[in-house]
Amino acid sequence: MKFRPLHDRVLIRRVDPEGKTTGGIIIPDTAQEKPMEGEIVAVGPGARDENGAVVPLDVKPGDRILFGKWSGTEIKLDGEDLLIMSESDVMGVVDTVSLARKKAA
Repeated sequence: MKFRPLHDRVLIRRVDPEGKTTGGIIIPDTAQEKPMEGEIVAVGPGARDENGAVVPLDVKPGDRILFGKWSGTEIKLDGEDLLIMSESDVMGVVDTVSLARKKAA
């Protein structure tokens, strides 16, 4: 895929939600909400500050993030559904290392 976001935009691939509840009930695809978690595929160079200097983004490709339910614009690249949004729409980065430690404990 040849796509480079501009300025402070990020390209995101949604993470597929688990199709089963903790009690073991299987949820059909038509009843599931779109996930609000994704993986960063590509990032722009950054936004410009008042002096014209480029301020790099806090996220990088491969980061797992959370974003708002109605954030971003859905696009299709190479047959894949992706989201493009501003870095300010990203709520935070999910630390997968600490999540793995909690599950192991």
